[in-house]
Amino acid sequence: MLDLAWIREHAEEVRQGARRKHLPCPVDELLVVDGERRVLVRQAEDARAEQNALGQQLKSLGGEAKVEALERLKHLKTKVAEHAALLAPLDARLEVLQLQIPNPPDAEVPEGQDERGNVEVRRSAEPATPSFPVKDHIELLTRLDMLDIERAGRLAGSRSYVLKGQAVMLELAVLRLGLDLIVARGFTPLSVPVVVKEWALKGTAYFPGAEEQTYRIANPTAEDESSWLVGTSEVSVTALHAGEILDRAKLPIRYAGISPCFRREAGTYGKDTRGIYRVHQFQKVEQVILCEADEAESRAHHMDIIANAEAVLEALELPYRVVATAAGDIGRAATMKYDIEAWMPSRKGWGETHTASRFRDYQARRLNLRYRDAQGRVRHCYTLNNTVVATPRILIPLLEVHQQADGSVRIPAALRPYMGGREVLRPV
Repeated sequence: MLDLAWIREHAEEVRQGARRKHLPCPVDELLVVDGERRVLVRQAEDARAEQNALGQQLKSLGGEAKVEALERLKHLKTKVAEHAALLAPLDARLEVLQLQIPNPPDAEVPEGQDERGNVEVRRSAEPATPSFPVKDHIELLTRLDMLDIERAGRLAGSRSYVLKGQAVMLELAVLRLGLDLIVARGFTPLSVPVVVKEWALKGTAYFPGAEEQTYRIANPTAEDESSWLVGTSEVSVTALHAGEILDRAKLPIRYAGISPCFRREAGTYGKDTRGIYRVHQFQKVEQVILCEADEAESRAHHMDIIANAEAVLEALELPYRVVATAAGDIGRAATMKYDIEAWMPSRKGWGETHTASRFRDYQARRLNLRYRDAQGRVRHCYTLNNTVVATPRILIPLLEVHQQADGSVRIPAALRPYMGGREVLRPV
């Protein structure tokens, strides 16, 4: 969330940022509620101050003056209780409103309501045009006897899949390649919970807003808050140090979370229904950075996590491009986001495989994630994240780009050590 004092001073900037993101923004209602709350807080503080002063005077008073003082103290006690009762709903409403205020996008974020406004920054290479008719990943995997969508659909519904045989080994290979690469670059690997409490999703700014995309674990007898399945290990990894004051000497903290991920894909009916591009369950290695509240440092980390993802795609020998994401497509929390898209022949275009975001202290304020700076002041951290590799989506360009005329698929050299030295996947 944004700092409340900052919102008061920059209300028009907040409004403009929300307009650029094409998101609702209850900043005006928030300022009204905040004003009412501040009046009550001042009244409560004045009443408590008078209480304290009268309490100190009471022992020196006698007779009628003491009786009057006691009556006044009784009245003040009632007023303090009344103020507390009035403040509670205002505090609750203020929190609800504050969670809905979007983080203003950076000035360099492209204008646009959706991905059509994304701007290409660079591309690694022009995609090659094969001299033979290309097959899509479904045809390739089917011929290789590595995929079963029909039985998966009966078992689990639409957007489900079963990988078989060497496709499983290939999936594990790309995950391990990505994990090894990111660990070699100084990230600590974490295997994290995928079932989390609601506060973790609020803290990472997925809630409110993404409830319909998230699987809730029904537990009607539980007395504590709901549990949910994460759509990315970013939630678990970023929330890991919630409520803590971190040692500045240990910043930046670089984590790589590996986990299964779950997304309902609500609102995508009829979109990307063929194949394994948009599915409910997948595996991912995610990179997360917690750093000091320094804009230049945060931007440098942003470039680093993009470079890490590019290194994975280069190791997989895949053409890709980096795009700056439009303001209307970067979500409530991010101030800047880049997508990395690999070439997918079956789509006759680029398909998103990575999303790299920076948030300043938007997530950290929600999570109360702090550190003590060089002057000893407690400050909120800045956070960033990006995909390292996610599967099965990455299998689409991997299979389609490296297919050969006979229907076999060449395995890039970087993956061969993870595939027992195998160089080619051949039809059975």
